Amino acid sequence: MGALDGRVAIITGAGRGLGRAHALLFAAEGARVVVNDTGTGRDGRQGEGGRPAQSVVDEITAAGGEAVADTSDVADWQAGEDLVRSAVDTFGDLHVLVNNAGILRDRTLVNMTEDDWDDVVHAHLRGHFVPLHHAGAYWRERSKAGDDVRASVINTSSTSGLHGNPGQANYGAAKAGIAALTTIAALELGRYGVRVNAIVPAARTRLTEATPGLDEIVRPPEDAARFDEWDPGNVAPVVAWLATEGCEVTGRMLYAFGGTVQPMSGWTKEAGLSRPDRWTIPELAEQLPPLLG
Repeated sequence: MGALDGRVAIITGAGRGLGRAHALLFAAEGARVVVNDTGTGRDGRQGEGGRPAQSVVDEITAAGGEAVADTSDVADWQAGEDLVRSAVDTFGDLHVLVNNAGILRDRTLVNMTEDDWDDVVHAHLRGHFVPLHHAGAYWRERSKAGDDVRASVINTSSTSGLHGNPGQANYGAAKAGIAALTTIAALELGRYGVRVNAIVPAARTRLTEATPGLDEIVRPPEDAARFDEWDPGNVAPVVAWLATEGCEVTGRMLYAFGGTVQPMSGWTKEAGLSRPDRWTIPELAEQLPPLLG
């Protein structure tokens, strides 16, 4: 018995890195998987077409699992709808959506082009919203029809969005938006039997290998006997657990790196100033700096 027996899952950006690790583990645990990947390069430009997605499908089927490839751009409205319909038509239902697809174009703010901003935000934030919208609509219809829906969405945020990282204003803004989207979607879709969470992964992928300061850190250890903290397979069990039917967690962000899993909380109010009337600028100039460090 696998932890995901009977579950049907769509995993976007599943041709390489984290998405591939998720897809392989999901299939090994009994899920039937739609492996989505456009096959583009890490910057969203020309790549390998359908080869990465099909390669993962071939790995899954060779191991006795069930999977199909999809090469559509999940940020495209019609493609997102078709992706959900394809999963249902192929496997009879949909239980899990893992939003993982994205690209990277690092530049400082003053060097970033309009396309650098638009394309990265489009791929990550819209690329999460579109399949989430269509999957959510499907689950709402099933719930209103009286079906017992026990669905799960796992989004992918980043420490770049939650803590900030120089040179990644486009990527970080999109990932911070995904965190907010996760919180709101959990509040809205819970009534239909849908849980929505997000992971904040640290792993070796094409994106982290291209991130300034990380390229050398993420390399596999020279000693093969040592635990490879940056192996993307370390993150997959967290995603798989969130996808299980019995998991009840929703609206949470989970940092996952190596053997570490940590819940993350959002913006919180700190000690502040309060009075029954309006502050003046000189008063704020005197009293706020000590609180702000």
